Amino acid sequence: MKYKDYYEVLGLPRSATQDDIKRTYRKLARKYHPDLSKLDDAEPRFKEVGEAYGVLKDTEKRAAYDRMGDQWRNGQDFEPPPQWDEGFEFSGGEDRGAEDARFSEFFEALFRGEHAGGGRASTRRGRHAAGGRHDRANAQDMEDAYGGVPHSASGQDHHAKVVIDLEDTYRGAQRTISLEMPVLDASGRAVLKSRTLDVSIPKGVHSGQHLRLAGQGGRGFGEGRAGDLYLEIALRQHGLFSVDGRDVTIVVPVAPWEAALGARITVPTPDGAVEIAIPKDSSGGRRLRLKGKGIPASGPTGTPGDLYAQLNLVLPPADSEQARAAYETLRQACDFNPRAHFSGDAS
Repeated sequence: MKYKDYYEVLGLPRSATQDDIKRTYRKLARKYHPDLSKLDDAEPRFKEVGEAYGVLKDTEKRAAYDRMGDQWRNGQDFEPPPQWDEGFEFSGGEDRGAEDARFSEFFEALFRGEHAGGGRASTRRGRHAAGGRHDRANAQDMEDAYGGVPHSASGQDHHAKVVIDLEDTYRGAQRTISLEMPVLDASGRAVLKSRTLDVSIPKGVHSGQHLRLAGQGGRGFGEGRAGDLYLEIALRQHGLFSVDGRDVTIVVPVAPWEAALGARITVPTPDGAVEIAIPKDSSGGRRLRLKGKGIPASGPTGTPGDLYAQLNLVLPPADSEQARAAYETLRQACDFNPRAHFSGDAS
């Protein structure tokens, strides 16, 4: 995937105001409109300009895009940094799906599906979505949205992704999280407004689950109640464990004699060490299931996941005369050809 420098596409600096962006887009859209332009590349340039404007005109999308920094160059091979949208708070009132469908793979990777400001927002619309966008509700907004100034209106729901440790899902935790919400400053530039919240992480929460914080979304208008904040849970990458739903896997190194003769060994889990039995004649890649030792159930009627210990056969190095002699003795003692299943001569 190639990086798109939307500022370069529009020929603007990153410090451009929203008015600068709108004015430049209108000029370029006229220049490259396929029905008006005689340039050979008018249509692709028109689409490119439209995509850049689709991001930079939107306070939230622009702020999310700017979070990745300016070290990338247009056309450079690019992968979004892991969890790049962690702690990015956005409002959920705009339905972006139909308009965004024509945009590039780069756009899709950033703003649709699992990332900030995209598909999640369109599927969980905030209450009274037409008014009060980005917490800037005022009488004119309400009049435009409702055909008159209502006595009160509820605030928008907000959304953000938070990344927690796997251990938090086993035990629950109290965490202080930092969120950044994009707003426009007095000069019309997108800036990030920060806040911190104390959050209870319930035991059994899993990746992709949403926690609702009542009243922590956008402000209401008049006597309207505040919207809610929905925190999407993501799990921080772990050095030992991988996660699939509620199931957890750990790769366990074993010596050849442990796999061949059987053994009892101690392995770590996110909830403390446990002892497991390795059956004799085990091979590398074998998965031993520890029922119910995965991510706990999130309620009394739920089902916990399982923990799998995947055996990885590790050979001791033949780095001494004694070790080499032991390998030679093993070779002579065992009538063993690991390639016997190959067709033809496997020697």
